[in-house]
Amino acid sequence: MLLVDTNILIDYLRQKSEAIAFVNHFGKGNLALSPIVIMEVFQGVLNKADFNRTQKALNGFAVLDLDTSVAQLAMQLQQHYVLSHQLSIPDAFIAATALIYNIELRTYNLKDFRFIPGIRLSDQLS
Repeated sequence: MLLVDTNILIDYLRQKSEAIAFVNHFGKGNLALSPIVIMEVFQGVLNKADFNRTQKALNGFAVLDLDTSVAQLAMQLQQHYVLSHQLSIPDAFIAATALIYNIELRTYNLKDFRFIPGIRLSDQLS
Protein backbone atom coordinates (compact mmCIF):
# COMPACT_ATOMS: atom_id res chain seq x y z
CA MET A 1 0.00 0.00 0.00
CA LEU A 2 1.18 3.51 -0.89
CA LEU A 3 -0.21 6.85 0.23
CA VAL A 4 -0.79 9.20 -2.71
CA ASP A 5 -0.31 12.94 -2.30
CA THR A 6 -2.63 15.53 -3.81
CA ASN A 7 -0.31 16.56 -6.65
CA ILE A 8 -0.10 13.04 -8.07
CA LEU A 9 -3.84 12.52 -7.70
CA ILE A 10 -4.49 15.77 -9.56
CA ASP A 11 -2.27 14.59 -12.41
CA TYR A 12 -4.27 11.35 -12.49
CA LEU A 13 -7.53 13.29 -12.68
CA ARG A 14 -6.05 15.45 -15.46
CA GLN A 15 -5.31 12.26 -17.40
CA LYS A 16 -1.51 12.73 -17.36
CA SER A 17 -0.03 9.56 -18.81
CA GLU A 18 2.61 8.99 -16.11
CA ALA A 19 0.03 9.26 -13.30
CA ILE A 20 -2.43 6.99 -15.13
CA ALA A 21 0.31 4.39 -15.64
CA PHE A 22 1.18 4.63 -11.93
CA VAL A 23 -2.42 3.99 -10.86
CA ASN A 24 -2.84 1.19 -13.38
CA HIS A 25 0.43 -0.44 -12.29
CA PHE A 26 -0.39 -0.55 -8.58
CA GLY A 27 -4.18 -0.68 -8.83
CA LYS A 28 -6.51 1.69 -7.02
CA GLY A 29 -7.02 -0.81 -4.20
CA ASN A 30 -3.29 -0.68 -3.40
CA LEU A 31 -3.18 3.10 -3.37
CA ALA A 32 -4.44 4.96 -0.32
CA LEU A 33 -5.77 8.47 0.05
CA SER A 34 -6.02 10.64 3.10
CA PRO A 35 -9.37 12.40 3.47
CA ILE A 36 -7.28 15.59 3.44
CA VAL A 37 -6.08 14.78 -0.09
CA ILE A 38 -9.66 14.17 -1.20
CA MET A 39 -10.74 17.48 0.30
CA GLU A 40 -7.89 19.32 -1.44
CA VAL A 41 -8.90 17.78 -4.77
CA PHE A 42 -12.55 18.75 -4.36
CA GLN A 43 -11.46 22.29 -3.42
CA GLY A 44 -10.44 22.67 -7.07
CA VAL A 45 -13.70 21.39 -8.57
CA LEU A 46 -15.25 24.04 -10.81
CA ASN A 47 -18.76 22.78 -11.57
CA LYS A 48 -21.20 19.88 -11.15
CA ALA A 49 -19.84 17.94 -14.14
CA ASP A 50 -16.30 18.24 -12.80
CA PHE A 51 -17.55 17.20 -9.34
CA ASN A 52 -19.22 14.08 -10.74
CA ARG A 53 -16.19 13.16 -12.88
CA THR A 54 -13.88 13.56 -9.88
CA GLN A 55 -16.13 11.54 -7.61
CA LYS A 56 -16.28 8.71 -10.15
CA ALA A 57 -12.49 8.74 -10.70
CA LEU A 58 -11.86 8.42 -6.94
CA ASN A 59 -13.96 5.27 -6.61
CA GLY A 60 -11.80 2.27 -5.77
CA PHE A 61 -8.97 4.04 -3.96
CA ALA A 62 -8.49 3.02 -0.33
CA VAL A 63 -9.35 5.88 2.04
CA LEU A 64 -7.53 5.84 5.36
CA ASP A 65 -9.16 6.99 8.58
CA LEU A 66 -8.19 10.23 10.26
CA ASP A 67 -8.39 8.84 13.76
CA THR A 68 -7.21 10.35 17.03
CA SER A 69 -3.66 9.04 16.65
CA VAL A 70 -3.32 10.65 13.21
CA ALA A 71 -4.77 13.93 14.51
CA GLN A 72 -2.49 14.00 17.56
CA LEU A 73 0.62 13.30 15.50
CA ALA A 74 -0.43 15.91 12.91
CA MET A 75 -0.73 18.49 15.69
CA GLN A 76 2.71 17.60 17.02
CA LEU A 77 4.30 17.74 13.57
CA GLN A 78 2.68 21.06 12.70
CA GLN A 79 3.69 22.66 15.99
CA HIS A 80 7.23 21.34 15.70
CA TYR A 81 7.82 22.30 12.05
CA VAL A 82 5.58 25.30 11.37
CA LEU A 83 8.33 27.82 12.09
CA SER A 84 11.35 25.96 10.76
CA HIS A 85 9.80 24.45 7.62
CA GLN A 86 6.40 26.16 7.26
CA LEU A 87 4.63 22.78 7.49
CA SER A 88 1.02 23.37 6.46
CA ILE A 89 -1.91 21.82 8.28
CA PRO A 90 -2.90 19.60 5.30
CA ASP A 91 0.69 18.39 4.89
CA ALA A 92 0.93 17.68 8.62
CA PHE A 93 -2.14 15.44 8.35
CA ILE A 94 -0.81 13.71 5.23
CA ALA A 95 2.58 13.09 6.87
CA ALA A 96 0.97 11.86 10.06
CA THR A 97 -1.18 9.46 8.07
CA ALA A 98 1.89 8.01 6.33
CA LEU A 99 3.68 7.62 9.66
CA ILE A 100 0.78 6.14 11.64
CA TYR A 101 -0.10 3.65 8.90
CA ASN A 102 3.61 2.99 8.24
CA ILE A 103 3.30 3.41 4.47
CA GLU A 104 5.33 5.26 1.89
CA LEU A 105 4.10 8.62 0.67
CA ARG A 106 4.33 9.25 -3.08
CA THR A 107 4.57 12.95 -3.81
CA TYR A 108 6.15 15.32 -6.29
CA ASN A 109 6.87 17.68 -3.38
CA LEU A 110 9.58 15.85 -1.44
CA LYS A 111 10.77 19.15 0.07
CA ASP A 112 7.44 19.51 1.89
CA PHE A 113 8.08 16.32 3.90
CA ARG A 114 11.75 15.26 3.82
CA PHE A 115 12.60 16.93 7.13
CA ILE A 116 10.15 14.72 9.04
CA PRO A 117 11.98 11.86 10.79
CA GLY A 118 10.86 8.37 9.87
CA ILE A 119 8.72 9.30 6.88
CA ARG A 120 9.24 7.20 3.77
CA LEU A 121 9.00 9.27 0.58
CA SER A 122 9.34 8.82 -3.14
CA ASP A 123 8.56 10.91 -6.18
CA GLN A 124 8.86 7.92 -8.53
CA LEU A 125 5.74 6.84 -10.36
CA SER A 126 7.26 3.82 -12.07
